[in-house]
Amino acid sequence: MGLVSGKVALVTGGAQGIGEAISMTLAKEGAAVAILDVNLEKAQETAVNIKKLGVDSEAFKCDVSNVADVETTVEKVVDRFKKIDILVNNAGITRDNLLIRMSEQEWDLVIAINLKGTFNFTQKVGRIMMKQRSGSIINISSVIGLMGNAGQTNYAATKAGVIGITKSVAKELGSRNVRVNAICPGYIQTAMTDKLSEEVKAKMIELIPAKKMGLPQDVANAALFLASDLSAYTTGETIRVDGGMAM
Repeated sequence: MGLVSGKVALVTGGAQGIGEAISMTLAKEGAAVAILDVNLEKAQETAVNIKKLGVDSEAFKCDVSNVADVETTVEKVVDRFKKIDILVNNAGITRDNLLIRMSEQEWDLVIAINLKGTFNFTQKVGRIMMKQRSGSIINISSVIGLMGNAGQTNYAATKAGVIGITKSVAKELGSRNVRVNAICPGYIQTAMTDKLSEEVKAKMIELIPAKKMGLPQDVANAALFLASDLSAYTTGETIRVDGGMAM
């Protein structure tokens, strides 16, 4: 028996990077996983890999910023799996620029995906969990939401906002046995960070007491803890997975 056997997880942005690691880790511990992503082909590949583990999975294409799309997709997931026990709000983007140069589109798009997307799914799935009187919502924030970063005003605003959503909804849903927590990854080795120069990576690592970048699996391990009954009395918490960077 795995830590989340018999549970159903919905992971946004679940096709690659941190989202894929979370999806695979939950599946290895027994959860059926609905993988939502704008890249349906990649999401389907991840779903196939999960099925090879002997648990159920299906991919769904969804724009997390579109309320109608979110409502329809959540209905499809419930129709397919009959319930949702775990929600992981992982979908996110960056459009980095200095504030004085940042376009309205760069601001609006990051707000729409990272912040509104988290609101959309938390609201729709939160209603289901309230009726079930059980559930775990895991919001993927960032250390940038805690400490800020030059050139990432839009991203920092959304990730700080996600922490605010986490604490507020934890207070609203706590009496219904629904837990809401956030994870703040630091510099994690993904396709996004692979594009950085060695010089930039070296500067990043200098800021980290652990003197290394994290792996998607490090974040997935924290998500597994929050998804499982190991964290039954933990809600409204923000867990840093950052090698000590934001201390």
